[in-house]
Amino acid sequence: MTMSNAATISYALRLGDTPLILAQRLCAWCGHAPELEIDLALANIGLDLLGQARNFLAYAAELSGPQHSEDSLAFGRDEREFHNLLLAEQPNGGFNDTLVRQFLLDTYHVLLHRELSRSKDSQLAAIAAKSLKEADYHLRFSHGWMIRLGDGSEISHQKIQQSLNDLWRFTAELFHADEIELQLAELGIAVDPRQLQAPWQAMVNDTLQLATLALPTEQAFRHGGKQGRHTEHLGPMLAEMQFLPRAYPNCSW
Repeated sequence: MTMSNAATISYALRLGDTPLILAQRLCAWCGHAPELEIDLALANIGLDLLGQARNFLAYAAELSGPQHSEDSLAFGRDEREFHNLLLAEQPNGGFNDTLVRQFLLDTYHVLLHRELSRSKDSQLAAIAAKSLKEADYHLRFSHGWMIRLGDGSEISHQKIQQSLNDLWRFTAELFHADEIELQLAELGIAVDPRQLQAPWQAMVNDTLQLATLALPTEQAFRHGGKQGRHTEHLGPMLAEMQFLPRAYPNCSW
């Protein structure tokens, strides 16, 4: 396996793990959301993200060899082998927490997939182009609700602002570039995440102004998820997600 191939596998895993973990979080809302419309929307967004995760993980498995599959990568890896962004694994909390988490990641994913669709890796480019159409819809949903609740009642404004303040510390990782990303970006395969920060900040600021929300003053600083260093929240979630396939390996229905 060449160094470039190994880096591409690692990058594909990163691209797949974040939507996989976020999909698991969103689908936990099924039957529990505050309104039927929101319940259905979150479930549908979760299914979109699951589809994106499958595409990226299937590509990583293809590059890794016949001993791997999208299922083995999703259910057979341990916590330190996952490379998702820390923001995606944060607990659902209230709808306000889920919404802010979704909005911050939706904005990022729109920009990421827009750039990745130009990748010299044709498979990554094709997956990104398809994912971009879904990410645009996801952002319309979360953007609209940020404004609706931020510029809503005093209580809804307070809750959304608090969630924004609490989750802001995880946004630094979205733009933290490591050796793998820089190497692949130089080859025209990956996106240099540092180039996404300015447009992401501009889009977020525009929404916050419409929602009458204040940009958090605390500096964002948490990162490490892409390198397998996670918060205390991922392990319990993986235990629930992976229980059945690990309890009954190779089971067919």
